[in-house]
Amino acid sequence: VQLQASGGGLVQAGGSLRLSCDVSGRILSINSWAWYRQAPGKQRELVAKLAYGSPPNYADSVKGRFTISRDNYKRTTDLQMNSLKPEDTAVYYCNIFNGRTGYWGQGTLVTVSS
Repeated sequence: VQLQASGGGLVQAGGSLRLSCDVSGRILSINSWAWYRQAPGKQRELVAKLAYGSPPNYADSVKGRFTISRDNYKRTTDLQMNSLKPEDTAVYYCNIFNGRTGYWGQGTLVTVSS
C-alpha cells in the first residue's frame, strides 16, 4: 500500500492550498483517513481526521479554515486549507487506517509566508 501526497507549496498568509493523497495497492477497506503535520522542531500532530461513521475531527487551530474530504471510489483524500497562517507551515502527511494497520504518505511541504 502506498500513499502519494501532493499539492504543497509556498503561499502567502491568507491564501489557500489543496492537498491531495492518492492510495494505491491492495487494501480491502479504509476505516479512517487523516492528515497530520510536523513543523520544524515540533512533534507530528493531527490536523484532520475522517473516520467511517463519524463526523470530521479537526485540530482546534484549523477549525473553520481546513476541510477534509475523501472519495472512497477513487481512494483519495483531500485537505482544503483556507486562510493560511505562517504557523501552518509544516510537512503535511496523509494517513489511512484499515482497522489493523496505519499507512503513511511521504509528506508534502507547505510554507506560508507572512
